[in-house]
Amino acid sequence: MNKVLRKVQSSFTSPFWAIIVPYGWLLLFFLIPFLIVLKISFSDLKLGLPPYSPLTEWVEQGVLVIKLNFTNYSFIGTDALYLFTYLDSLIIAIIGTLGCLCIGYPMAYGIAKTDPPLRIVLLMMVILPFWTSFLLRVYAWIGILSPHGFLNTALIKIGLITTPLTLIDTTFATILGIIYCYLPFMILPLFASLEKIDHSLVEAAYDLGARPFQAFLRVIWPLSMPGVIAGSMLVLIPAVGEFVIPELLGGSQTLMIGKVIWNEFFTNRDWPVASALAVLMLIFLIIPIAIFQRLQERQVRFLDAD
Repeated sequence: MNKVLRKVQSSFTSPFWAIIVPYGWLLLFFLIPFLIVLKISFSDLKLGLPPYSPLTEWVEQGVLVIKLNFTNYSFIGTDALYLFTYLDSLIIAIIGTLGCLCIGYPMAYGIAKTDPPLRIVLLMMVILPFWTSFLLRVYAWIGILSPHGFLNTALIKIGLITTPLTLIDTTFATILGIIYCYLPFMILPLFASLEKIDHSLVEAAYDLGARPFQAFLRVIWPLSMPGVIAGSMLVLIPAVGEFVIPELLGGSQTLMIGKVIWNEFFTNRDWPVASALAVLMLIFLIIPIAIFQRLQERQVRFLDAD
């Protein structure tokens, strides 16, 4: 009996399962949905259900004809609305990522420098917002930024302003929502990198005459670069395709590509164009991921060489 149990246990702990499980997950929840969207992007728009034509058609004498429609992609390339939307989405996502980095880096560094008991409490406070609905957290900012919300009311009562500021339905509100919602994704990778830094290197820099800011630039910042890159990718990639935040906080003043894709799918019922937009967005997002992986490979090779 023990031999059978050991055999079963060894079969589940073999390298085969360690490889097949993550690749099976990616195949089931990423590759197959992507292929479905890619197929729709090459189809023609039609009235009915589904609102697109099939790519294959049987003609006479059992001949299978495959029809690929590239006009959806050419239409996106010639329409300035989609091009400017892509650029606006990228700019807003980059500003939000930089905001998360500027706020998250000192927080992650402070958590990494604290004692282990307090460190656990601080990390729990960072993770705590994940226990609340994402939609509910974004809705809370409507009550804060609205003309009669908490922020305007507080500023009027202390005498800094006399009339409410226009904070909601602006690009500023969208960037603020992105920073708030994605800040933990920046703090956690930064903390993981900063915690591993040998602080005797910082002390050695002080002994050699470096000032605190010089020690930070020459020692701490380069060693924390993997966490900076990982956190930036975790914030930038989902922020580019964000829909909920610009819809609730940005209003009609802010157009991001996720909101445009939603409108094409559910308002215009143009599934082929919406699918083409989603495919192009994914291609644009793969580029920074590939760059990040390349940087990681170079770092691993550099460490192995040492």
